[in-house]
Amino acid sequence: MRKVVITGLGAVTPIGNNVSSTWEAAKQGVCGIAPITHYDTETHKVKLAAEVKDFPLEDYFTKAEARKLDDFCIYALAAAKEAFEDSGLDMETEDSGRCGIIFSSGIGGISTIQRETLRGQEKGFDRISPHFIPMAIVNMAAGHLAIKYGFQGICTSVVTACASGTNAIGDAFRQIKDGYHDVMMCGGSEASITELGIGGFTSMNALHFGDDPNRASIPFDKERSGFVMGEGAGVLVLEEYEHAKKRGAHIYCEIVGYGSTCDANHVTAPISDGSMAAKCMQKAMEEAKVQPKEVNYINAHGTSTVLNDKSETLAVKTAFGDAADKLMISSTKSMTGHLLGASGAVEAILTALSVQQDTVLPTINYQVSDEECDLDIVPNTMRKATVNVAMSNSLGFGGHNASIVLKKCE
Repeated sequence: MRKVVITGLGAVTPIGNNVSSTWEAAKQGVCGIAPITHYDTETHKVKLAAEVKDFPLEDYFTKAEARKLDDFCIYALAAAKEAFEDSGLDMETEDSGRCGIIFSSGIGGISTIQRETLRGQEKGFDRISPHFIPMAIVNMAAGHLAIKYGFQGICTSVVTACASGTNAIGDAFRQIKDGYHDVMMCGGSEASITELGIGGFTSMNALHFGDDPNRASIPFDKERSGFVMGEGAGVLVLEEYEHAKKRGAHIYCEIVGYGSTCDANHVTAPISDGSMAAKCMQKAMEEAKVQPKEVNYINAHGTSTVLNDKSETLAVKTAFGDAADKLMISSTKSMTGHLLGASGAVEAILTALSVQQDTVLPTINYQVSDEECDLDIVPNTMRKATVNVAMSNSLGFGGHNASIVLKKCE
């Protein structure tokens, strides 16, 4: 079994258009939630979202290129450019057949689907864009990354709703650990802040309906009432340790464990006792060969929904036992909103930096304590603390649970 390390990071998020600006904003507790600008919300219940802001499209694409890409692919390609350059990889010296991609999206090109459906109804469906299908399908972000960087190994897309990004990273980790690949690009991207995307979650009563950005995404707060939609992308470059060491790559940390389970219980609701999410965390720790007491920090799924935060708290208590009281656990969705299939990727990046820099990010805008969510959620202010081992959790509709364990690289 081979050692797997992270050598490249790239991000486009509601609080920054690259990794460094996202990290600095997260440390400062910046809230990326604001009134929706992508469309007119006058007749809509939901007024707030965590949009990507001031994205420099012209730095990455010509207008002609951008017209052929859905936003979820645009964000993926932008984040991948940063991650690839950060890794320092030179494809002229790499075996492209041992470089692979596992990259996810929960929904894919929903803005393209909405636009072309309306166009088809108006002008006839034989007159919709010839780029419609490749702009809409979920796997196309992975395909674009492979084409851009010449990765000719595995190229696939995991679709497990809000667990997609973490499953992509975990599956990529296994590809290297088990010897199939030396380099993997992985992560997730999402761009679902559209009338159709927001409307679908609104009709489920899953979203927060208020108009105060500072009381919208409030994980573990007793007044939480639903999540806030976010958008963006996170990309990580993983490598086999000796491969990275040989070329003198910068190493952020090591990935040492991955767990994946399913509640097999309900289409949207988690099991109330969090038992299968707990099993997922336990599996990740078992593979990592770490004891619960060795884990310093968890970047929680922490969606700000009543059911998720309560059941995830129970899951942590079940998985960690007495060690749960000493854990630091925070939800960065309080700042970024919920990026659906990209959330696990962005949160893995933030967790990797927490390990590297011994910094625990806060759960911001926390005001009202909840006796059913009584762990140390690092309220409102970041904390400098030793983080030798950290975990990142993602839980998705359909009962999908995914956890990864990161560790300082010795």
